[in-house]
Amino acid sequence: MAEKFNYGGQAVIEGVMMRGARTMALAVRDPDGNIVVEEDVLNQTIYSGPISRIPFVRGLVMLWDAMGLGIRSLITAADVAMDEDVSLNGPVGWASALFGVVLGIGLFMLFPSALAGSFNTSLASGWTNSLLEGVIRLLFLVGYVWLVSFMPDMKRVFAYHGAEHKTINAYEAGEELTVKNVRRFPRLHARCGTSFLLTLVVLSIFIFAPLNPPTLLWRLASRLVLLPVLTGVAYEVIRLASRHTDRPWVRLLVTPNLTLQRLTTSEPDDEMLEVSITALKTVLDGEIRLSPSVL
Repeated sequence: MAEKFNYGGQAVIEGVMMRGARTMALAVRDPDGNIVVEEDVLNQTIYSGPISRIPFVRGLVMLWDAMGLGIRSLITAADVAMDEDVSLNGPVGWASALFGVVLGIGLFMLFPSALAGSFNTSLASGWTNSLLEGVIRLLFLVGYVWLVSFMPDMKRVFAYHGAEHKTINAYEAGEELTVKNVRRFPRLHARCGTSFLLTLVVLSIFIFAPLNPPTLLWRLASRLVLLPVLTGVAYEVIRLASRHTDRPWVRLLVTPNLTLQRLTTSEPDDEMLEVSITALKTVLDGEIRLSPSVL
């Protein structure tokens, strides 16, 4: 029996991107109050081909593609929401996105490692130093999320993030996708980018612990080289946990993930829910057109 496909999405500026098995849709509310929708077909080599059935490898490939979809959606949403003459679609927008990715790797992966490495002389144990590195990385992650939550624009993005989760929760519960129905569902979800990042941080402690490189250069290089491995493992952990949330021990394990999501989500208004519902309905309609057996 084939596994039921897990629909997911991403909050953007004044909108939501939803991704299915074969299509994706971006719904954004423009300055005039209209919902602008863009739809596209996904790369089936990644989502339905042999790669999608190879554990660990599929996570790395899918997350790489999802990052590209996310960046493109962020740039398009900014163009629609801001309604400015200068478009971010092009070299400027993608260069800014690339800079953000590099900055994120440096800030959340390499800098905590370098900082923890400075304690090598006093912390001889690889496990102790790896734990310190993980704690520093976790503090950086939580601190960053907490700081950006005070930005007015990010507050709205976090509300759209809540709308995305509510919509997915309602769909997975078999409810009709109306604002009234979706409103009743929680804004937290086990399959979430926030949960993935926290899982990544925790797993890094165990994966990096056996390594105790003698120099700072080798230490940072090992983190970069093992980042794809860490990403693939984290994806499988999130995938497995999301399929067994009915079990008490799994719910206990994902509690920290859901707790962190309280910082990255907030209660959306009805107009935000309408945008999120529009995005998911567009994806579901596209899935039926391309492959009725997917739903």
